[in-house]
Amino acid sequence: MNAILLSFATFFSTCFGGLFALRFRSKLHLIMGFTAGVLIGVVCFDLLPAMFEAMEGLSHGMRVSAFAMLVVGFLFFYILEKLFLLLQARQGRQDVMTHHHPVIGVASALAFAGHSFLEGIEIGAGFQVSPTLGLLVAFAVILHDVGDGLNTMTLLLLNKLTRPQAFRLLLLVAVAPILGAASTLLIKIPEGQMPLYLGFLAGFLLYIGASHVLPEAHQEKSSIFTLVLTVLGAAFAYVVTTLIG
Repeated sequence: MNAILLSFATFFSTCFGGLFALRFRSKLHLIMGFTAGVLIGVVCFDLLPAMFEAMEGLSHGMRVSAFAMLVVGFLFFYILEKLFLLLQARQGRQDVMTHHHPVIGVASALAFAGHSFLEGIEIGAGFQVSPTLGLLVAFAVILHDVGDGLNTMTLLLLNKLTRPQAFRLLLLVAVAPILGAASTLLIKIPEGQMPLYLGFLAGFLLYIGASHVLPEAHQEKSSIFTLVLTVLGAAFAYVVTTLIG
C-alpha cells in the first residue's frame, strides 16, 4: 500500500514537468535543447548501465538479443516515421514531409507511458524487498518523472498535437506509475526479460534525442545558450542517476 501511495507523488512530478514545458512554449527550442541532453544522458548513464547489470550471468545469446533490441528500438520509430510520411506524400500531402506529425507524438507518449508503468513496478518491487529500498526507489522515480513529463510534453508539442490532446496523453504517462505499482500486488516482472526491454527503450530514446529533438532545437534559433542547455540536460541526467546509485 505504501508503494501505491508514493506512486501518486510521481503523478504530480510528471504533470509538473509537462506543464512547465506547456507554459513556456515560446521558448520551446531552449526546452528541446535541454530535453535532448536529458534523453541522451538517460540512455548513457541510466539505461545502458542497467542493461549491462541485468545481463550479468545471462547467456551470450541473450546479451546479443538485448543489443539487437536496442537496434530495433532505434529503427522501429525511424521506420514508422518515414513510412507514414511517404504514405502521406503519395496521397499528395507534401506539407507533411517533415519530421513532425501527431502520430509520432502519440507513439512517443505511449513509449513513455510503458516506461513509467515499469517504474511503478520498480517502486512496488522495492517495497517487496524492504521499506527502505522502496522509499529510495520511489524518491528516485519521483525526481526522474519530472524529466519524463518535460520530455513527453516537448515531444507532443513538437509533433503538432493540440494542447488538449497533449494534456490527455500527459495524464496517461502520469497515471502509468500508479498502475504499475498497483500491479505488483498481483504480478512480478520476469527478470530474465528485463535486458530486452531496457535495450529497446535505450534505442528508442537515443533516436528521439539525437535524431529528432536535438536537430530541431538548433534548426531555427540555434545559439550558444541552446548548446549550454543541452550539456546541462546531460549533466542533470548524470547527477540524478548518480544520486539514484
